[in-house]
Amino acid sequence: MAAYSQDLRDRVLRARGRGESPTEVARRFEVSRVWVYQVWAQYQETGQRSGLKIGGYRNSRLGGHDDSLRCWIKEEPDITLVELRQRLKAEGIEIGIPALWHHLNQMGLTFKKNAARRRARTTGRAGAA
Repeated sequence: MAAYSQDLRDRVLRARGRGESPTEVARRFEVSRVWVYQVWAQYQETGQRSGLKIGGYRNSRLGGHDDSLRCWIKEEPDITLVELRQRLKAEGIEIGIPALWHHLNQMGLTFKKNAARRRARTTGRAGAA
C-alpha cells in the first residue's frame, strides 16, 4: 500500500488547523478518521508534516563492526555463525543468526565448503547408476 501524498497531508493539516473536526476532514478527503488523528498527533508532537519512510531505512546494529567481523573471519576462516554471534554478544551486540548471515552476505563474505569436510553423501557408492 502506497503512502498518501504530501499534498493530501498538507490539506488535512490545514483543515485541522482551521478547527474542522477529524470526522469532517476524513469525510471530505476520503481518508480514515484514525489516519487524520495520527497525522495531527505527529504534527503536534514533532512539528513534522511529512510521513515516515517506508522500508529499507533501518541501520544494521553491525554497521560499525565490519572491520572486526572481517578480522575474525580472516584469523579463523572456519568460524561458525554461532561463534561470531558469541563474540558480538561479548561486545554488547545482540543479534540473531539470520540477521548476522544477512549482514555477512551484504558484505560479500561467502562461505565455501572445506575440502577436508566433503559434502554429505552415503558411503560405499561410487556414483550414479
